[in-house]
Formats: sequence, C-alpha cells, structure tokens
Amino acid sequence: MKIKKVDHIGVAVKNISEAARFYTDILGIKMTGTEIVADQKAKVSFLPVDDTNIELLESTEPDGPVAKFIESKGEGIHHIALHVENIEEALEFMKSKGVRLIDQKPRIGARGIRIAFVHPKETRGVLLELCQEE
Repeated sequence: MKIKKVDHIGVAVKNISEAARFYTDILGIKMTGTEIVADQKAKVSFLPVDDTNIELLESTEPDGPVAKFIESKGEGIHHIALHVENIEEALEFMKSKGVRLIDQKPRIGARGIRIAFVHPKETRGVLLELCQEE
C-alpha cells in the first residue's frame, strides 16, 4: 500500500457559509466551490492549501452522518483523508491485516474521486478516509 499524501482534512460544520468566512476572510484561502454528495447526505466545500485541502462538511439532512457527528461530538475535525496510489490494493492490504473497514470496496465521493473509510476504532478514534483520483 502506497500513501501519496494527506489529501484533505474534513471538518464538520453546521453551516458552510458561516464556517468558511474564517478560512476565506481571515486566512485568505479561496474556496473552490460547493457540491452536494447525495448518498452521504452532505454538502461539501474545499479550501486548497498547497497540495492538500480543508474540506468543510455540512449535513443536508437531520439524520445524515455529519449531523449525527455534530450532535454527538460538536463541530470540528471529522476525518483525515489519505491519497493512496491504488485504493483496491490498500483495502485488500488492510483486510489481510484484519483491519475493520466501513467500506469493503470503494465508492464515489466528492470531486468524483473514489473513497473508502476505515473504522475509527482501528485508528484510536480518528475516522480515516482513503481516496484515489482516477
């Protein structure tokens, strides 16, 4: 399994527009747009910093994963995403090591990239996302 870089850090927020003001107005980071990821019941925006991103996540539904996260833990870091060279190989490697996965195979996430999540119990409470661009 080859990890290429930290792709992004996901931050769960109640309102992207309000949360983005700090990053755009204070830090001067430009937001690259917003999209809806329907199967995750989320609206996301990316703020690029060099070769990684800050991803702001807002729930589009009261029962969405982001809403449940905020209800349980409050706004804050939701996940860390690692860009891997080959997501299928990474998942097979983790399975061979007995790692508990949320996703057994990749699915399509924001920006149309392939993603899969590792269960946070494996990483001492950190939700880890693996991602690979086509």
